[in-house]
Amino acid sequence: MLTLPAPAVNALQLAGRIIFAYIFITSGFGKLMGHDAAVGYIASGHLPIPTEFAYWGSVIVELGGGLAIALGLFTRIAAIAVAVFTVIAGYYFHLPYAHVEGLVGVLQGIHFVKNWTIAGGALFIAASGAGAWSLDRLIFGARA
Repeated sequence: MLTLPAPAVNALQLAGRIIFAYIFITSGFGKLMGHDAAVGYIASGHLPIPTEFAYWGSVIVELGGGLAIALGLFTRIAAIAVAVFTVIAGYYFHLPYAHVEGLVGVLQGIHFVKNWTIAGGALFIAASGAGAWSLDRLIFGARA
């Protein structure tokens, strides 16, 4: 069994959090900078909640949750929120089109599976915590 020294584990956890969070930070920032386009796209998903509420919820979860995971602050809560968000987004925005004929269906099927895979990574982060090199550890100590 491979055992890594603590500094390597810490560096891998930090790098993993930052790489994982990148997709959420950039997507949330893009929504924030492109309100009308984002609201139009969200409306196309026919969510059972008001579109503007869904827009702000997605910005908060993606941008806020992504930054929280990258920084390792309230990491477990942020990771669970990101996992739930990602499953919901996959269900409403990719699954309905995954059975369409041709390339569109193939790509939407891939995006749906990608969302589930990302949700799995988020759940792993939620279960594991942020690690030693995190604001959680700095603020809350070993119990983080």
